[in-house]
Amino acid sequence: MSDAIIKAVLGPTNTGKTHLAIERMCAHSSGAIGFPLRLLAREVYDRVVAIKGEKSVALITGEERIEPPDARYFCCTAEAMPRGGHWRGGPLAFAALDEAQLAADRERGHVFTDHLLHTRGREETMLLGASTLEPMVRALVPRAEIVTRPRFSTLTHIGPRKLSRLPPRSAIVAFSAEQVYAVAEMLRRFRGGAAVVMGALSPETRNRQVALFQSGEVDYIVATDAIGMGLNLDVTHVAFAGLSKFDGQRQRRLNPAEMAQIAGRAGRHHRDGTFGTLAGQHQSPEFTEEEIYAIEEHRFAPLTRLFWREAEPRYDSINTLIDDLEAIPPEPQLARAPEAIDLAVLKRLAEEPLADDVTTPGMVRRLWDVCRLPDFRQHGVDVHTRFVARLWQDLRGGYIGADYVAARISELDRTTGDIDTLQGRIAAIRSWAYICQRPDWVLARDEMAARARAAEARLSDALHARLTERFVNRRTAILMKNLGQDPALLPVTLTEDGLVAVEGEPIGHVEAFRFVVDHRVNHADHRLLLSAAEKALPRLLGDRARVLIAAELPGMALTDGAVTWNGTEIARLESTQIATAPRIVPSRELAALPEPAKTEFLTALEAWVAAQLAPLEPLAKLEEASRDPAAGSEARALLLNLIDGHGYATRERTGIEHLPREARPFLRKLGVVFGALDVFAPALLKPAARAAFHASGADQRPLEAAMRAVIPGGNRLPSGYRPAGEQAVRVDVAEKLLRAAHEARAKATARQFTLDPALAVSTGLTEDSWKRLLGAGGFRANSARALAEGAFGPPAPDRWSWRPGFARRVDGDGAGRPAKAGGKQRGHGQKGGGQKGAAHKGDSPRGKPHGKRPPRKGGGKPRGTSAPSTPQPGNAFAALADLLRK
Repeated sequence: MSDAIIKAVLGPTNTGKTHLAIERMCAHSSGAIGFPLRLLAREVYDRVVAIKGEKSVALITGEERIEPPDARYFCCTAEAMPRGGHWRGGPLAFAALDEAQLAADRERGHVFTDHLLHTRGREETMLLGASTLEPMVRALVPRAEIVTRPRFSTLTHIGPRKLSRLPPRSAIVAFSAEQVYAVAEMLRRFRGGAAVVMGALSPETRNRQVALFQSGEVDYIVATDAIGMGLNLDVTHVAFAGLSKFDGQRQRRLNPAEMAQIAGRAGRHHRDGTFGTLAGQHQSPEFTEEEIYAIEEHRFAPLTRLFWREAEPRYDSINTLIDDLEAIPPEPQLARAPEAIDLAVLKRLAEEPLADDVTTPGMVRRLWDVCRLPDFRQHGVDVHTRFVARLWQDLRGGYIGADYVAARISELDRTTGDIDTLQGRIAAIRSWAYICQRPDWVLARDEMAARARAAEARLSDALHARLTERFVNRRTAILMKNLGQDPALLPVTLTEDGLVAVEGEPIGHVEAFRFVVDHRVNHADHRLLLSAAEKALPRLLGDRARVLIAAELPGMALTDGAVTWNGTEIARLESTQIATAPRIVPSRELAALPEPAKTEFLTALEAWVAAQLAPLEPLAKLEEASRDPAAGSEARALLLNLIDGHGYATRERTGIEHLPREARPFLRKLGVVFGALDVFAPALLKPAARAAFHASGADQRPLEAAMRAVIPGGNRLPSGYRPAGEQAVRVDVAEKLLRAAHEARAKATARQFTLDPALAVSTGLTEDSWKRLLGAGGFRANSARALAEGAFGPPAPDRWSWRPGFARRVDGDGAGRPAKAGGKQRGHGQKGGGQKGAAHKGDSPRGKPHGKRPPRKGGGKPRGTSAPSTPQPGNAFAALADLLRK
């Protein structure tokens, strides 16, 4: 490896150093790059994956580990990058360290110094950093070739600017969370809002906030000095809200190199940038002439020392470990690193009783690994020490149980709370994510690590939503865009789910064709947005109507006479003289459609309604015949009654006694069936036809969707059924059963005969319901005598007789009480509800007189029937008596 190339690429920000390192790594067979932030490691990982593929690239950080078995390229944080650049037993072909000048950082500098001194690629090594690092590289790595790269664009100081005068695409840098929140709140109020980036945010949240700015949704970003660490942003101006910060020990002024690192975020590639301060504050900061010159010319005092700490200490005992970690550096250019939090925790635990059991090198090494857990929560040494001590109690004897880890993660996986609460949970979950990445700490490591990452992602999403909700007013941001004052210039869109947006900002939604204003819209503040929406809505609704027509009106439904689209009523059906051709009355909202689109839509709607009512085609034939003068007044009257009954009616309601015999063939050709109890059109008793009647609102009675032959009875029967005891039977099935009974009666040689209940039972009727149905048709059961005591053999069957004048009451007890002359029996949903016995000549199922009695002379009515005249006054009392018997 002595012949390997070592190159130090130094220069200010926006010089393409990182891009060069990525190109060089991808040109080798293998390689690794160490970064100061997990966010940067993830960004470069995505870029390398796009070049080399997922199977060849790994991401290794303290909290996340994506390492395919055949990975050859590694994107790491500096702390997670193996010392020396060795991976899986040997060195990689390429190694690079980004932001190497961080070797002078008090807290993390020793990590970068160790990589600068020892991490090498087998073929090439690159050290990337600021020009201030050059003397240290010459002294510590004399073999290194130093390459200085100039900045692609210029950086110019433009002085202080008030918040209201900041140019778009500006970044405002503050050095405390309180100041960040205050500036972001002012920007929300006057400029529509800002994205927020702080070191305490999770990388996912920072990515989402940066994307908010990069997409142009907001024109401003407020950040701490974390923005200076390699974040690539489309910033044209950087405004400093302050020039001093707390560095962990004291409040101090930034040095010029630190100022330049932050100001250098302005300007990308060959686009120039500017920097300045934020005016109008209680203590308005300002740059000195020397600082401005140093930043603009990129001239800074060189680094004179780097922080160092023994990277391979001895683990003979805790005291030996501490002595090695506090050892004097071997080179004069190196300074002993200040006491970092991991060493401070180790010293405190060494004084605790738990240290008495740490006697072997393996235990000492394990304790040191636990002490190196980062203090993500930033609660200080005391709080962090207690957390590490509790962790050590679980780890010194082996692994942490998966159930325990899962419970801790579950406690933190809650997305309620404000911004500070969510930030605290994210910091805590990052600690558990770090713990779960250790192969020798947690059982079911992969599963627990996945749970921790998922919880952090959910918390990050919630935090991003809280930050956006608090610091971004999208509507105000839209108004501040340079689009002039003409609302027509604002692009109004209507999404498929009905959301109305102006330049992507929702201002309301459309329910079918009715615009509903967002309740959060303030009319006074957002008059331009509302005006633009109102002007654009007719065009948008017209486009929506045409899309619906082209897609054949998806989402339409017809219910109770109302035409709805996705649950919103857009029209109603109004009955006309032709039941199968109702008039469509559009809702008021359809008036907003422009005239051509409105006509096209209503035409398409009429065709759709006609298709829904297509099962009523047999009814249309009946209606057409009812208007034919050649049919005769009696047949037309019967058809009108049948149409009014929606396909069926009891015999007495149809006026069948007035119908001439010669008119019946004409009606039978139309599909009309003359039953013993009902007159009906079988085609209109099918499920599709009944569903069309119900959907159109013409038939308000309950619907039996499948139109089963027999259903349970009730007070309000579905359309198409007649009662039969505790059950109800479809009228055509009832006719089938009565016809079978009449056929058995016609074959009998005596006045009394037997009937087989097998057909009725096969349809689902009970024997009792069958008897009640036959009773309604004039059949009377005479119960057979029971077997004598001690006798054997099948019992004698019941004997039946047909006495139409003594039709049983449907709701009676089956005893066969006769109805009064001229009275009516209870029906099944029709007014009057009754039915006389089918005793008219020619009304039998075979079209001939029942029995052997000749008809009376003079054309008189058969015995047991009543005249079709106006009901007798006593019928009302009879009906009342029936109700009281229930």
